[in-house]
Amino acid sequence: MNIHEYQGKDLLRSYGVAVPNGKVAFTVDEAVEAAQTLGTDVTVVKAQIHAGGRGKAGGVKLAKTLDDVRTYADEILGKTLVTHQTGDEGKEVKRLLIEEGSDILSEYYIGFVVDRTTSQIVMMGSEEGGTEIEEVAANTPEKIFKEYIDPTVGLMPFQARRLAFNINIPSKLVGKAVKFMVGLYNVFVEKDCSVAEINPLVTTGDNQVMALDAKLNFDDNALYRHKETSELRDLDEEDDKEIEASNYDLNYTALDGNIGMMVNGAGLAMATMDIIKHYGGDPANFLDVGGGASAEKVTAAFKIILSDPNVKGIVVNIFGGIMKCDDIANGIIEATKQVGLELPLVVRLEGTNVEQGKQILEASGLNITAAESMADAAEKIVSLV
Repeated sequence: MNIHEYQGKDLLRSYGVAVPNGKVAFTVDEAVEAAQTLGTDVTVVKAQIHAGGRGKAGGVKLAKTLDDVRTYADEILGKTLVTHQTGDEGKEVKRLLIEEGSDILSEYYIGFVVDRTTSQIVMMGSEEGGTEIEEVAANTPEKIFKEYIDPTVGLMPFQARRLAFNINIPSKLVGKAVKFMVGLYNVFVEKDCSVAEINPLVTTGDNQVMALDAKLNFDDNALYRHKETSELRDLDEEDDKEIEASNYDLNYTALDGNIGMMVNGAGLAMATMDIIKHYGGDPANFLDVGGGASAEKVTAAFKIILSDPNVKGIVVNIFGGIMKCDDIANGIIEATKQVGLELPLVVRLEGTNVEQGKQILEASGLNITAAESMADAAEKIVSLV
């Protein structure tokens, strides 16, 4: 789950992590009122959407007067920002962060992620702040430094100091940088984050070390432990189909293709996407129904897939383990009847009770194309659409 920058900064502030003062605004008048309350010579007007690259898209403005704040707020609110992370459709701006300006001396990057290879949290830092970390990794990888954190002891102060020196934070500010990193690490661990990224981390003319931006993502599987975090979810920033899928515990992500997919297991879903691409097709979605999908889940999955007008055909790829092939076959038939499916449907079943499942599909009399393998399923659905 993602949250907005202003929400992330509120959370960081509660952990003693330095961030600029700011207020959220949903209208132009609220933006002006917030700027008056802050009372700074320079006010930053920032669009709040779940995507990076806002500045390049015109979503971040520096205002020197209240009239500027009003002008920029009116310009940005309701605007559709198109960035490298939104896709061509962009995202409509429905809220702003009105923030005090900062006397920036230098910009840095700090981020925490889980390294699944080492089963450790890794802290990354770079003196190339303000730049997409992917660009830094591609062009100047030697400027990215990493500290792997032992989960039994957590982030040690010496590790934070070492990283601060490696990314050339001024010696007099290393102590504040260490406090910042430790606070950010505590947020990452205690709130079950999957990503905590500060880009840029800045040093200022009044000797502060603070987060000028904040990107926090949370592990959906741990949200039951954090009701207060769940309440920060902004459904306006999410795809309607993904919201509906979450109501049925379906893992769904919309894509740009025209072949709908229903698969059980994330690894199998990714392999199915790959083989569809191999045969010249384009997946319209990633959809994992999980290991114990009921007929209700399968029906919901079909409805979600069909709600995408770009879908021209559907492939079902199920490996029956916990979920038996005869049960999934019955679910497919029930779902097909309920939704009145007219698009091409290719089904590949394998695993527990596979023969019974195939017999059920064959006896249904429905327009279902059977496939014997993943390659066969991919080739057939690509040819049909």
